[in-house]
Amino acid sequence: MTKQKLPAFTTSNIPNQTGKRVIITGANSGIGWNTALELARKGAEIVLPARTAAKAEDGIARIRAQVPTAILIPAILDLASLASVRAFAAEFVKAPIDLLINNAGVMALPTRELTPDGFERQFATNFLGPFALTALLLPAIKPQPGSRIVTVASSAANQGKIEFDNLQSERRYVPMFGTYSQSKLADLIFAIELQRRLTAVGSPILSTAAHPGYAITNLQANYTSLPFKIVSTLLGTVLSQDSAAGALPTLLAAVAPYATPGGYYGPDGLFELKGKPTTASIPKTAKDIAVAKRLWSEAERLTGVSFGPLSNIL
Repeated sequence: MTKQKLPAFTTSNIPNQTGKRVIITGANSGIGWNTALELARKGAEIVLPARTAAKAEDGIARIRAQVPTAILIPAILDLASLASVRAFAAEFVKAPIDLLINNAGVMALPTRELTPDGFERQFATNFLGPFALTALLLPAIKPQPGSRIVTVASSAANQGKIEFDNLQSERRYVPMFGTYSQSKLADLIFAIELQRRLTAVGSPILSTAAHPGYAITNLQANYTSLPFKIVSTLLGTVLSQDSAAGALPTLLAAVAPYATPGGYYGPDGLFELKGKPTTASIPKTAKDIAVAKRLWSEAERLTGVSFGPLSNIL
């Protein structure tokens, strides 16, 4: 996608969301919480899952403190567990969904960890979990214009590489610009490939992606290397933005009428680290259909979850 200048987008541009049902993973903190807050202000019913009931209720309480009339539904979801993903989807696939935002993630865990399913935790939480969740909830997403699936990637995807012989970082584990960047590149590839397949079957559902730039959230707490801490300290105030600003690209991807099929959005500043939301640069690998097809097939094999008719698109 060629970068282009878009109309200015702020929270005041969010259309009325009354009557819409929205699921936002990881909405108890950071980018997801700010996204949920702004959509709740506009009247959307928000399903707010977190890994524990206490975290979900805490996120809800903080939204209700600002929006007393907010319609908020707590739920438990651990994207690192396929059993949790299946249980959540089984409950929430029963009612129509207008918008699914795959936001939750983990970043740069210092050491390699495995999930209960035996997957590397970053790849599982950031990509395999959202992939499976989207497939399982897709039957409930309204097949009409306006329905969207938004996947939150990262500017780190630009440094990512899909290593099919090292997807689980079993040969080499590099916390940030290795394992994490691969998982976020996989997210972007997924969002674009999902749109290609939706288009192929004539679905009006839109798949878009966004990244928040360098937004200060609780994710940075995991990355404890000295070089990263030094860079963060020296440049943080200059090249970073808060989570409210970081949520704007996601909100644009979710509700802006000019968001395009397979569109990718992020900040317009230097290196897309901060600024006003606009079209983001797409890495060359994210446009490679052969890589996308192979990654899709591998994700279906690993998760045991199929997208049904979308799985048969060549």
